[in-house]
Parts: sequence; C-alpha cells; structure tokens
Amino acid sequence: MIAAHEGTMSHRKALMACAVLLFGAMAPFDLPAQGFKTLATFDGPNGAQPGYLNLVQGRDGNLYGTTGAGGANSLGTVFKISPNGVLTTLYSFCTQTNCVDGNSPNALALGSDGNFYGTTSEGGVNLTACQLGCGTVFKITPQGVLTTLHSFDGTDGYFPVSGLMQGADGNFYGTTTFGNIGPGTVFKITPSGVLTTLHNFVGPEGASPWGGLVQGTDLILYGTTRSGGTYNEGTVFKITPGGALTTLYSFCSQTGCPDGYLPVATLVQATDGNFYGTTFDGGISGCQFPYDCGTLFQITPAGKLTTLHQFDATDGANPSAALMQATDGNLYGTTYQGGDLTCGDPNEPFGCGTIFKITLSGVLTTLHDFCVQSGCADGQNPYGGVVQATNGVFYGVPDSGGDINCERAYGGCGTVFALDVGLNRFVETNPRAGTVGTKVGILGTDLTGATAVAFNGTAAQFEVISSSLIETTVPSGATTGMVRVTTPGGPVASNVAFDVLP
Repeated sequence: MIAAHEGTMSHRKALMACAVLLFGAMAPFDLPAQGFKTLATFDGPNGAQPGYLNLVQGRDGNLYGTTGAGGANSLGTVFKISPNGVLTTLYSFCTQTNCVDGNSPNALALGSDGNFYGTTSEGGVNLTACQLGCGTVFKITPQGVLTTLHSFDGTDGYFPVSGLMQGADGNFYGTTTFGNIGPGTVFKITPSGVLTTLHNFVGPEGASPWGGLVQGTDLILYGTTRSGGTYNEGTVFKITPGGALTTLYSFCSQTGCPDGYLPVATLVQATDGNFYGTTFDGGISGCQFPYDCGTLFQITPAGKLTTLHQFDATDGANPSAALMQATDGNLYGTTYQGGDLTCGDPNEPFGCGTIFKITLSGVLTTLHDFCVQSGCADGQNPYGGVVQATNGVFYGVPDSGGDINCERAYGGCGTVFALDVGLNRFVETNPRAGTVGTKVGILGTDLTGATAVAFNGTAAQFEVISSSLIETTVPSGATTGMVRVTTPGGPVASNVAFDVLP
C-alpha cells in the first residue's frame, strides 16, 4: 500500500508538471505583528505532504486539514491544529480493508451541521475499475469519526483532486478530474450521500477540472478546467445547480499565452462581484524557467478576463492554490516556486515558493520567501494557499520542508505556518446564506459575553455556545448584509455579507 501511494503522489505531481506543469482584539497567541511563525512540522506518523489544500476553521476555533500521505498507514490523514500550534491527528486513511475508506484526501469543507466533508483521490470500494480505487466522498466529525458517503465507480467520475463546496441549497458540489464519458465531471451530493452527476465534460468546453467550485452571489457555480477549451489550455466555466454549463473563457487565447494557461486552482469571488484566480503556467515567456511562471487574473461573471499580474520568478512562480480575500479587501495567496532563486536543487534552483498580497487592481507584494530558515524549517513549495482565521491571522501548509529527516518525502514532509500582517478579528457565518429562520453558526474569537447579534441591522436572538461559537437564526425582516456581534472587546463584523435568500 505504501508503494502504491508513493506512486499516487508522484503521479499527481507528474500530471501537474507534465501539463506544464479569510474589529477589535489582536491575535490570541504570541505572534509578533507582521510575523511569520512555524506552528507545527509533519514527520510522517502525524501526516506528510498536505498538498493542494487550504485549512478550514471549525466551530471550536481550531483549524482542520488533511495530508495526502503519512499517518498510520502512510496514505493520508485528517488533522486539527489549535491557533497556537497543538496538532492532533484525527484519522488515518486506509484503516479499512482495501482502503474502502479512501486514501490521498483533499481539502475539507465545514458543513452547516458542524461536521467536515471532503474527498479522497483514490480508494473506495471500486478497486477493479480504477486499480487503486476511484476515490470517495466522506464526512468526518470534529472528533474524528469518519463516514464514507460515496465511492466513485468510474461511470460517475473518478480521481477527484479538489475539495467540496456546500451550496445555498445545503448540498455539496465538486468535480472529478476524469470521467467515463468525458474528461471529468461536475457532481452534486447530499449530506446523506446521494450523488448526482450534473455534467460530463467534453474537450471543447473544458477538460480535467483540477480545482473545486465556488457559488457566486447569483447562486451559479463557477470553476476552471486544467485543459480543454478552444486552445486546449484550460477554461473558466459556470454551471447552474441544475447542470447547464457555459464556457466563459478559453486560456491562451492571446498570442504567446500572456493570459496564462493551466488553471488548477478554485476561483474566489471578491466583494466587487468579480472572480479571481491563477494560472500555473503562461504569462512571461521563459521567465528564467524551462516553462513560464503563471499569472493572476480577474474575470467577470460574464466572462471578460483581465490579467492582473504575470509572475517573473523573483516574485514567485507557478501558483497552484486558490486566492483568498482578507478583511482588508486584498487578495492573498502562494506560489509553488519562485521567490529566492538560490533555493532548491542546486542544478535547478527554481525557488521554494512565496506568500504574496495583491490588490484588486493588480499591485503585488511578496510577504514571505520560503526556505529562508535553516533546513527549510519554515517549509517550502506550497501547493495550497492561505486562510484567514477569525483572529485575523493567516494560516497555511507548505507541501514539503520542515523535518528534513522525514522519510516519506524528499526535503521534509511539510509544515503548518501562521502569518500575522496586523489585521483584526472578525466573525464568519456558517452557512453564508439562508432564508429567514435558517440556523446559523457564527464563528469567531473571544465571543464570550457577547450582548447583541444583528443581520444587516436587524437584531437576532442568539446563544453563546463557546468563545468561538454563537448559534442564532436568521431573524424576520433581515436583509442581505454584514452580520455584527457586540462583544466585551468591541464590535466585530463578518468578513463577507450574509445572503438572505427568498
């Protein structure tokens, strides 16, 4: 099983290469302003290679994530980590015979029931159809009790490499990279595990989606495909919850591909209503690499694309993770390579990756070059992006670096880091949309003693469950807008508007 998984991880990375290739109190732990801190190091037994994921904050205030390798069976884990760095392995995959519980897990999504939902790229009951299994959809409680909701069988798609997104209807939506009918699928799955294939891709409209989906304020789902489209270099698409798909943009439509190609990350919709994303390749031709360095782009819901930035290696290269709009209105993300170009293989010093900030108008600032600490203790080569927790601090998981003696990955098994850029705390609603009467969890920091909750100015009844959670319902008369909580430390607002649905 270990050898099989090592092949899986290298296969996943080879696919990438081949294709070329988240207002008051400050942070509640000792992290200096504008400071980077390594919180935890993966060592194999507690996980390895966190891969293409963003962490997610749970209702208990801890952060949750997965590793693609490591754990008791070397086939991936689910873990939680406290804001001050206490890491706990909750589940090791392939604990069941023939890995029917799956292996090589992807990013988690926090469900409105407080549990986490995710996918595994391989494993499941259909080992014959896909050799190592076609992948699964699972639910896991904050205590680590895992339930397999669905095993893909090939006819309904296989090899999902992205996480899930819970829609306003309460169902989860996701993609598979491959399908039986065409190169990839879009699917819907209920919290109880009833899966419906919404769309099978065909090459001209896009192929092999690598990223997940995001639901726009128009309740339409938006995503990207890694290849396919007019020029076979990837697309941006939208799809209704009922399955009607429209291709919005085909990459490399400009001579020399300055608009980029090979988009592998999930999109994010910013407060201006537009979507923002990255391409792993394209942009500045050559870019000191055997291949190009990638781009950052904006695309309107109607499909008008604007390239905001072309990486030049010194400021990062090959972004593979979703961007995140923080409470200051700027976008934050990571690049897999680039930055300090003395970092990496002496024969191919491509850089070990960066953390960056970019304004909506395209002004980019590098915040951290990875592998600047001895032995790459700060991590290196982040496939995943950053998430802003409700304490205002950013968190992320480089895929390698850390413990260089980790036997399961060359150059270390990865780390968990925190980055404080001086932003204040906020609250986050779970779910982020609902009708009047919908039960809503408000995630936050230092919520004990809260005296008021309001949805866009309309007062709501509520109960303080813990310092990190308030439970409430959408009050009669509420309209779409920010949720505000009055706490002893001052008022705090939600990071995005809560959508009150008809």
